[in-house]
Amino acid sequence: GAGQEGAMFVHTRSYEDLTSPEEGGAAARSPEERPGEPPPQPSSMEQISKDFSELSTQLTGMALDLDEEMRRGKEDRLEPAPPAARRDSVLLGKEEEDVTMDAWRMHRKHVFVLSEAGKPVYSRYGSEEALSSTMGVMMALVSFLEAEKNAIRSIHAADGYKVVFVRRSPLVLVAVARTRQSEQEIAHELLYIYYQILSLLTWTQLNHIFQQKQNYDLRRLLAGSERITDNLLDLMAHDPSFLMGAVRCLPLAASVRDAVSTSLQQAKAKSLVFSILLSGNQLVSLVRKKDQFLHPIDLHLLFNLISSSSSFREGEAWTPICLPKFNSSGFFHAHISYLEQEMDLCLLLVSTDREDFFTVSDCKRRFQERLRRRGVQHALQEALRTPFYSVAQVGIPDLRH
Repeated sequence: GAGQEGAMFVHTRSYEDLTSPEEGGAAARSPEERPGEPPPQPSSMEQISKDFSELSTQLTGMALDLDEEMRRGKEDRLEPAPPAARRDSVLLGKEEEDVTMDAWRMHRKHVFVLSEAGKPVYSRYGSEEALSSTMGVMMALVSFLEAEKNAIRSIHAADGYKVVFVRRSPLVLVAVARTRQSEQEIAHELLYIYYQILSLLTWTQLNHIFQQKQNYDLRRLLAGSERITDNLLDLMAHDPSFLMGAVRCLPLAASVRDAVSTSLQQAKAKSLVFSILLSGNQLVSLVRKKDQFLHPIDLHLLFNLISSSSSFREGEAWTPICLPKFNSSGFFHAHISYLEQEMDLCLLLVSTDREDFFTVSDCKRRFQERLRRRGVQHALQEALRTPFYSVAQVGIPDLRH
């Protein structure tokens, strides 16, 4: 796509590949920077718990302490969801639906997440309390076949219903769908939901929780994050890039995209792993640390996080994030901000250093300065007005759609 006027592909670059000189001389490299070295491994459970508490505050307004939540969940009975989660459910109309109502049954696709102990974790429609017995039946089906040294993958019922199971210990994900999707497509969507949960908790913390208490009610830690999972399901319902293992790119002239990428490369910091500029759910440019690559699933989860949270438009956010396909064992920290109030361009700077906010924030300032010097802001504004390709741009005269 580099030779096209409107390049369809984004060529990812690394900070170390930067060859164009900085203003006033060659780009300096700190002696502490070691190209190709993987980011530091996440620290102890104590550090992960602190990062999780910070993330829950950012997303839900409530600081959750893992140790405290574990102490509260000592009883074996199914506990009510925390108040914040119940308020979210009421706002979404979920509390009004249960398995006895026609409105609940009319949905073409249901998604359920439960623990291996049969405790509800998430339901796309309806309150989890009302569906606890339904999820118990689902877990019984899984356990029955496992006792026979087998595994249940799907059930094909009358009237076109498919029941698809995905087991990712310590969770079980189930979809009941009456759509034209194949079993494999539905299972792929369930995997996205699993990775979405990992992005909020990390694999390390999730397993630690259920090692300590197998029948823990995970909704206590996920309280208030249902809207993020709901939004992900909405995106997957109409965006084919999820099934294609691809990411949609903003149509942009190759020269403009090159200028944006070079500006990102030059506005680097020692702790940065990825610098990402996006618009809505479309990628504008991605710069990475050498030998570090970002999976499309991680990019989709980042897009979903930003589109689910309007608070990121209010200023500069510094929030823990887990990229489960890149490293599911701990949190990175991301600086998230919009370049201008009137422009739908969001900048994500992913760092390995939780104390590096001011350094990373300065990277944003330097990036904006370079965009202004290169005079590409007007071209970006024009591209935002036409965020999709037309059939004519393909160059095949007889192609209609």
